[in-house]
Amino acid sequence: MKAQEPEQTNADEENIQAIIELIQQQSPLDFSGYKPSTIIRRTQRKAAKHHFKTLFAYLEFLKANPNEIKELCKEFMISVTTFFRDPEAFEYLQTTVLPEIISNLQPEEELKMWVAGCATGEEVYSLAILIAEILEREGKQITVKLFATDIDSHALSHASKGIYKASVIDSTVSAERLEHYFIKDEDQYKIKPAIRKMVVFALHDLVKNPPYCNMHLISCRNLLIYLNPALQKKIFTMLQFGLKKDGFLFLGSSENPAPILHSLSVENKIWKIYKNLETKKESRFDNFLLPERPDLKRRPVSYPVEDLKISSNTMDKAMHTALTGEIDYLVICTDEEGLVLKSYGDTSKYLLQKSFNSDLLELMPKPIAIAFNILRKTALTTNKKAVLKGIKVKSISAHRSINLSISPLSVKRGTERLLIVTFTEHYPESLSSDSSDLVFDHQIHQQEYILNMEEEVKELKEKLQAAYFQLDANNENLQSFNEELLSANEEMQSTNEEMQSVNEELDAINSDYKLKNKELLEINDDLNNYFRSNINGQIFIDNDLRLMRFSPGTITHLNLQESDLGKPLSSLGTHFKLEDILNDVKNVIVNGDVIYKEIQSNDGKWYHIQTMPYIQQATLQRNGAIITFNEVTELKKIQLELDKKNKCLLRINADLDNFVHTASHDLLAPLANIETSIMLMNQELTDSGQKELLAIVNTSISTFRALVGDIAIIAKLENDTLPMEKIDIAGLIMNIEWSLADRIKKSGALIVVDLQAKFIYFSKKNLRSILYNLMSNSIKFAKNLTPVIFVSSRASENEIIISVQDNGRGIPKDHHEKIFNIYGRVHQDVEGSGIGLFLARKIVHAANGDIEVESTPEVGSKFSIRLPVISA
Repeated sequence: MKAQEPEQTNADEENIQAIIELIQQQSPLDFSGYKPSTIIRRTQRKAAKHHFKTLFAYLEFLKANPNEIKELCKEFMISVTTFFRDPEAFEYLQTTVLPEIISNLQPEEELKMWVAGCATGEEVYSLAILIAEILEREGKQITVKLFATDIDSHALSHASKGIYKASVIDSTVSAERLEHYFIKDEDQYKIKPAIRKMVVFALHDLVKNPPYCNMHLISCRNLLIYLNPALQKKIFTMLQFGLKKDGFLFLGSSENPAPILHSLSVENKIWKIYKNLETKKESRFDNFLLPERPDLKRRPVSYPVEDLKISSNTMDKAMHTALTGEIDYLVICTDEEGLVLKSYGDTSKYLLQKSFNSDLLELMPKPIAIAFNILRKTALTTNKKAVLKGIKVKSISAHRSINLSISPLSVKRGTERLLIVTFTEHYPESLSSDSSDLVFDHQIHQQEYILNMEEEVKELKEKLQAAYFQLDANNENLQSFNEELLSANEEMQSTNEEMQSVNEELDAINSDYKLKNKELLEINDDLNNYFRSNINGQIFIDNDLRLMRFSPGTITHLNLQESDLGKPLSSLGTHFKLEDILNDVKNVIVNGDVIYKEIQSNDGKWYHIQTMPYIQQATLQRNGAIITFNEVTELKKIQLELDKKNKCLLRINADLDNFVHTASHDLLAPLANIETSIMLMNQELTDSGQKELLAIVNTSISTFRALVGDIAIIAKLENDTLPMEKIDIAGLIMNIEWSLADRIKKSGALIVVDLQAKFIYFSKKNLRSILYNLMSNSIKFAKNLTPVIFVSSRASENEIIISVQDNGRGIPKDHHEKIFNIYGRVHQDVEGSGIGLFLARKIVHAANGDIEVESTPEVGSKFSIRLPVISA
């Protein structure tokens, strides 16, 4: 929604005037001649952005924030410019105006044009391109200087670089011109050096500075429409003063040069192109505003009274004109420095008619300038009238004699005194008897003039010395402009922002708003569809525990209605006991925790509830909580059923364990009796055949005993009843070697031990069983070579690895997993039950470890036992 602009009050004009004066004090810019409606509207809009309802409040804000003054100036300096804006107008320039100008140039004459208010430079570059095309077509080579000026230094800085975005320039410049006069750089275009060298950019204020003179064409488009009629009249006069005879004036479509139209011919009414007919240029001070002097204190520019109050002063102006003509006087009001403030009478009779300058000394013939310098000093020193008569001046037609008087004016402007300078024709017969009226003696007064000038030169030297130190201090700030100044001798750097028209600015803002609105609508649609598709319930609570929003899925679970929005959570009628939920919400808002909880509702249903803080992304502050209800009634039922089945399985497992232990005990007793009986039979039998049968029975009984023992071990592992203790690995291996002594001796096996880890916490019996099994297998599955068994251990931060490596038969890769299965035997020709490695893996897995094998047939095998590090 567009921000509402503050209401205009009766004090707005006074506050605007104060704001303009503040800008004059803080910057070189003067907006006092702009149309009040434009200034007020833009100031109000700027104030509204900072939430000020009155211009007085905004004025106080400006006084405390100098940077805001710069931003307000940018708001006033709004323009729009593009390449070849109004293409038909530029086509007329190229086909009619520019060829006429170029054809009328004298040999060695420069083509000079001035674009006033050039903004970011598109228009002046457009003119340069047109001129380049004409010169290339006609095969001419002339020097071209296009002066481009503006008061906005940021815009000038941008313009002097000559770089523009492709997205902007593609729509206004033809492909042929882009290829011929621009350099493409990714998504930008840069003006080629040949075009850039034609243009000189300079900081220039049409309100304060004198015009560029002797121009063949001056372009000032859509700038004057923002100024009041009095200032428009003066700038039109100044623009005409800058034109050569038959020079062209190019204006905007809404601008009308009525004040100077009598001196112009209309070349193109539609595109506002005019030709200057006037040849004589008179230095009429009333037609110009004062230029800014850097060595004087900045002051508001004064406008002649008759331009501001025409209706009340028309007769006064007519009387002044009649009187000065009747008595043949020229009266000029100046400040202490000789800058003209006002004049009455014909300047052409007494002053030099050359390029406009408001410094009166520069417009006087040399003898009058000598007299003026002496009289000014006398009048300022004595505060009385000073007169010199009979000043000889040589004019074009004859020698003339002039009287000059200077009087202090009683009216002051601040701390500065004003002077009245009067020029009259000198007639010897009317010589006054007043002794104070001195006759001009050129030799005497020339000497006095020289002395005055020497004093002024001395004062100037002191000022120049001070200025030198100041310039030297600011030298680092000016270094950035050196390259541009060296490449273009007359170019002056500035930094001015691009001027934009109200309509185009609003279009850009509206485009941004439309894009943002589209994004917001898409996000809103995403959220609405998410809420509709979310079968779980979600409610949003603010910091005051009030219901702010809820998803459609919540209606089923909590029985909520739209009328509940904004109500406290404690007042809602739901199926839940809200005390626990309220405590969780408070905890989440205060501490930022995320709380998970299962709650049973009054109707017997179960819900998983997650309470988490609502975070604002912009400030990362907690601004309430989000409660998510996920019904888990069916899962809860399944969980209860699983619990019942688990209890039943535990009972069955306990019964099985009891059976295994009982069976193991009961089987071992009769097995012992059988073994005793067979032992006795071995002693009594003499038949060799029967003894072989008894040996087979003995082997079977031993295998049976081992199986019963393995079953008991498996049961013990399932019950996790094996104790953990600190084991000396080296001692354990020595014990295994002692047990395998007969096999080692018989096979000639060589056992190599490298133990980096000395101790481990584990079941000693289980670890001995595993290592015994692995080492005995290394002997059992040896090849014809002498068995070599390498036992090692090493420790890391999280685990201990014990490895047993041999050079035996090896195991095919596709059987690596099979050997860990119960009864999973690979070499059937070797005696064994196939349960040892199964038990080993089961023991290691029960301790959260793992056992791995790396093996290659006919090379050997390596078994690695990985066990977690357990502290005592």
